[in-house]
Amino acid sequence: MTDHWTTIRELVAWLDQQNGRTNQEITLRLLKLTEEAGEVAQAWIGHTGQNPRKGITHTREDVADELCDVIVTAAVALASLTDDPAGHLDAKIRRIAGRPRTP
Repeated sequence: MTDHWTTIRELVAWLDQQNGRTNQEITLRLLKLTEEAGEVAQAWIGHTGQNPRKGITHTREDVADELCDVIVTAAVALASLTDDPAGHLDAKIRRIAGRPRTP
């Protein structure tokens, strides 16, 4: 099985080949996160049947799939900004883990 970061680097390389890696392109990769987050919201609304006109249109699995799309999109954006996205993420998670958790 391919390591996740290998796949992310391949996606970044493909995007770079297609679109370059200008500040404008990075901006669009960052904005793509908003689009993907909106799809999570849409799937959750569809799962809960919040829109009575549409009813229940999505499953929890659909919501989970959309969340995965957000994670991959964020990883692609991160890998577009730094040469060591895995190290950057690991360091950030360590900082978060070290934060005090008080009620």
